[in-house]
Amino acid sequence: MSHVLLIRLAAPLQSWGVAGRFGRRDTQSRPTKSGVIGLCAAALGLPRGAPGTAGTEPDPLAELKPLLFGVRADHPGTPVRDYHTVGAGRYPLRPRDLVTDHRRAAAAAPLIEAATGSTFGHHELDDWYGSPKKISADPLSGTLVAADVRRNALMTERWYLSDAAFLVGLQSEDAALLERIAHALEHPKRLLWLGRKSCPPSGQLALTIEQGTLADVFGRTALLPSPTEAAPPARDHRPWAWIESRQPLPGTGPVRDQPVHFHATGPKHTARWETRIRVTIDPQACDWEIIL
Repeated sequence: MSHVLLIRLAAPLQSWGVAGRFGRRDTQSRPTKSGVIGLCAAALGLPRGAPGTAGTEPDPLAELKPLLFGVRADHPGTPVRDYHTVGAGRYPLRPRDLVTDHRRAAAAAPLIEAATGSTFGHHELDDWYGSPKKISADPLSGTLVAADVRRNALMTERWYLSDAAFLVGLQSEDAALLERIAHALEHPKRLLWLGRKSCPPSGQLALTIEQGTLADVFGRTALLPSPTEAAPPARDHRPWAWIESRQPLPGTGPVRDQPVHFHATGPKHTARWETRIRVTIDPQACDWEIIL
């Protein structure tokens, strides 16, 4: 018999990216399976290593990867763009800046000689970036130098979902495993965040464990309370839901967020299959009493 653990993912900001780079980090319109499995793995305190190629090292995600994943967008939230500039400007020199870059040391020599007292003091150089980057040995002298001392500002953007609330389901026939995950989410061994470290969850995460499939449980589960002061959607509101399929079937599509491992040198993912449906909520579904 299948069981479904229901998880509430709500916070002022969430970010579920799948193709992030330094210059631009995107977010999906809903939580990813990789992000949710990573959340559960962190709560359980699992290591980030990859399974051994010869089978000598166990796979930390062996129990979590087979879970069927589903998410219902009760409150999809609003996309928010956060614009950043990094670098450039004038910054106080540090002693190590003079050690790692002889050109900077030569430019700062008049300032250093004019300084009084026994302390290093406060010195700035016009149009020099404050922290040396790309440090390597000079090919002629062997002295450590910075290849990038005059840098223009780097422009970056980060995308988030603001004031969103999602109902996530993890389906398994192993009810004991789901109970362990639920307990860990409320008593995590590591810090938890919703896709990015700047997005901690708010309120209760683990809700209930229900018998049935993802589609059935989503249909008989009431909408989550709104994370804002705005009035909740009408009871006849039909939210979108994305439900994983174990194999490609008519109406399903591939999604490349099935985690293989979360090794620190770089995570690895593969494809899975899911379908998108409109969920009709049972009018007899009881309202939630959630610790917000």
